[in-house]
Amino acid sequence: MRTLWDRFDFSLLLTQSGIVKRSGAPSWMLCFMYVIGLVSGCSSVNQMSQLAGKDALLALMFKPYKLAQYTLSRFLTTPFAWRSFSKKRVQRLQADVDTALHEGDCINLDDTHIAHPYAKQLPFLSWLFDASSKTYGWCMNLVVLQAVRQNGLEYPLFYSIWRKPKEDGAVLTKLDLAKQMLLMLRESVSCRLWVAMDRWYLCKDFFVFLEANAFDWVTKAKRNTALYRRIQVPGKRERFVPVSPRQLIAESYKCLATGSGLAAVAIEGIYMKLPDETIGRKGKATTKNRLVPIAAVAAIRIKEDETKDGHDNNEEDTATYKGAYLLISNRFDAPREALAVYGKRWRIEVFFRMAKQELGFEECHSTSEAHQIAHFEMIFAAETLLSYALWCVNKEKTSDESCTHGQMVSGFFHTRCQVRFRCHKGSERIYIDFDTEVRRFATLISQFWPPELAMSWWPVYSSIDSHTCQLIS
Repeated sequence: MRTLWDRFDFSLLLTQSGIVKRSGAPSWMLCFMYVIGLVSGCSSVNQMSQLAGKDALLALMFKPYKLAQYTLSRFLTTPFAWRSFSKKRVQRLQADVDTALHEGDCINLDDTHIAHPYAKQLPFLSWLFDASSKTYGWCMNLVVLQAVRQNGLEYPLFYSIWRKPKEDGAVLTKLDLAKQMLLMLRESVSCRLWVAMDRWYLCKDFFVFLEANAFDWVTKAKRNTALYRRIQVPGKRERFVPVSPRQLIAESYKCLATGSGLAAVAIEGIYMKLPDETIGRKGKATTKNRLVPIAAVAAIRIKEDETKDGHDNNEEDTATYKGAYLLISNRFDAPREALAVYGKRWRIEVFFRMAKQELGFEECHSTSEAHQIAHFEMIFAAETLLSYALWCVNKEKTSDESCTHGQMVSGFFHTRCQVRFRCHKGSERIYIDFDTEVRRFATLISQFWPPELAMSWWPVYSSIDSHTCQLIS
């Protein structure tokens, strides 16, 4: 973790974002300890401070400083520019060869609920329905962007907390928050990307925004999605006949039911009305609906949660027919690619599950808004490092030899080790004996074990890459 932390210059990015303390332990050291505590399963800053004093490796790394509970608490409850650090983290990832996004990569867009029934009057808490437990509760609603590269690497990008409407009704919707984060991503990425989302984000104005900012989109059709079929008869004028998504699925179902596993059929000649701003006769801007071709793909056996919203027989539900769905996309020329991209959308659901089970996504019970924001940002930083480590472990292995995120965290980062000190020819050496379970991660250890354990400032200037030199200048 120390080597990966330095590889992406997180200490430097924290300092550049103004996240610094006036005295005591440096802020980047506290953030690194917080990340280690999240990976180690600590549910409070008290447990993190105890871990820093008891663990032999951490005691050696933080030897000059005492990371007490009040030190971490005061730092986390102080408002800092965490959004600035988030932007710089994404910019730094785009400067790395392994993590930079390229044309054809996928951006997953979704939201999740974070249970927090400890301070009902906080502005970021709302009384929301949880589809997994089928109950209502006080939760935070986070809108999240996740990057999924074509080489298999995936990592979180940005998050935004949806806030309940104020008395005057002025509030940013989840679509507005998604637009803000996508525009922030455009500050560091210029190539054309895919955006995969569930049916909740099916909004025509949002589709126009995505296409205007060089994003391709793919989602599931709802029951009430208005689609049109182009009909051409020789000698007559072409017509556009309204057709329902369920009707399109029913027409293709015979072809879908014949195969096993994931099956899909592309339907040609399907159009959708999208708003288009034009200049009227009197020079005023007017908005008219125009028919645009879209890709319509009827698919079955997609790994999706069919009852995510917990409501049945609603027009907002997904259009289904005997378990089959209809995917729609603006890339009418690449329906096969749209299907493959939507298959990657499930990765953000896996990220939510891993963050809640292994990184304490819901374990922060603080009533401080600053602490909650810092907690989420540190989880995103920790998951970035863990995702990169998992990708390095699995990229040269077959599916039978590869390990999951949970196996890597429990088998490597949670493995017991014994630290011994011994003098050899007048110099002190540190011997670390791991459990035999770590043998499968020998390549990861040899690749990322740090040359020295003592925590210091960011790497020496001569060893920093050109991107970091440019940041320092």
